[in-house]
Amino acid sequence: MSSATYKMLLPISIMVLWMCCIKASRELQENEEIPALMAFGDSILDTGNNNDLISVLKCNFPPYGMDFIGGNPTGRFCDGKVLTDLIAEGLGIKETVPAYLDPNLQSKDLPTGVCFASGGSGLDTLTSSLTSVISMSDQLKNFKEYIGKLKGVVGEEGANKTISNSLFLLSAGNNDIAIIYLDTPSRAFQYDVPTYTSLLVSWTSTFIKDLYGLGVRKIGVLSTLPLGCLPIIRTLHGGPMRFCGDTANRAAQLFNSKLLAEVNSLNSSLPQAKIVYVDVYNPLLDLIKNPVKSGFRVPDRSCCGTGLFEAVILCNQLTPFTCDNVSEFVFWDSAHPSERAYRTMTPLILQDLKKSFA
Repeated sequence: MSSATYKMLLPISIMVLWMCCIKASRELQENEEIPALMAFGDSILDTGNNNDLISVLKCNFPPYGMDFIGGNPTGRFCDGKVLTDLIAEGLGIKETVPAYLDPNLQSKDLPTGVCFASGGSGLDTLTSSLTSVISMSDQLKNFKEYIGKLKGVVGEEGANKTISNSLFLLSAGNNDIAIIYLDTPSRAFQYDVPTYTSLLVSWTSTFIKDLYGLGVRKIGVLSTLPLGCLPIIRTLHGGPMRFCGDTANRAAQLFNSKLLAEVNSLNSSLPQAKIVYVDVYNPLLDLIKNPVKSGFRVPDRSCCGTGLFEAVILCNQLTPFTCDNVSEFVFWDSAHPSERAYRTMTPLILQDLKKSFA
């Protein structure tokens, strides 16, 4: 190489190296902004905390997990990954988020986040009591225990920094409305829909304030699903034609509108907190109403079994008629979206989260 050519290429090489360093620095800063992801609430986020419970609401058996890594049933209420995993993956944190109660959980997993959510749980204390799963208050107790363990791994200062900078997801209200209010008589006799949804929002607010008191500052609060359009609700409440259940959807919409208002109020009253309302109702409803647009074929039945009512223990290896083309189904079982449905929704969710926490 001639001296002249060398002199010409040297500045270009330095510039390329400098740009690579800047890119790496930015990626590092992005990871430092959200070092971990934690999740609380119900089966939309649960990654396996119900596995050792004495409850019918568990799914650590085939065909659950058929599309998860290695085809393993991990206790996720899905054929593959759930929103907790996909959001963590999309934020560059890690590919999957382990359940806090996973007996194989390792200390090295703690600094990047774990999941406390429990399928079947809810804001109403009656919900977890009837479903025999982990209540929201017990999820909070587990989080306090986690903080102590995290301090043992990264020190008190490191733990405080992790908690204040991490993203905390909350999904609750689905089971309170779909199970407790619609399908058991107790709450419907006590409260009308406006009163009960206001109570649910009040309990959500209290839980968020409890997290805030423990140092949490970044929270994504998920809306409910369009509950009336879940296959099981169509079967039970949709009449012979299995239309979406209006009562369930109206209750969900009312809860979601009040939840959004409460999130805005909390942002004004909690210093340094950033709480974001995450709409999953409308993205999922769009998949249900316009399935072909996103490459789906079946929006009103689930893949497992007949697609009319099978979920949890009724969706098992002996269940006949389970589909072999789950990618065409919006729902995996009669109460939960498929991984592909979650993946289709995730970019919109990530867009809102990145915009809010940038």
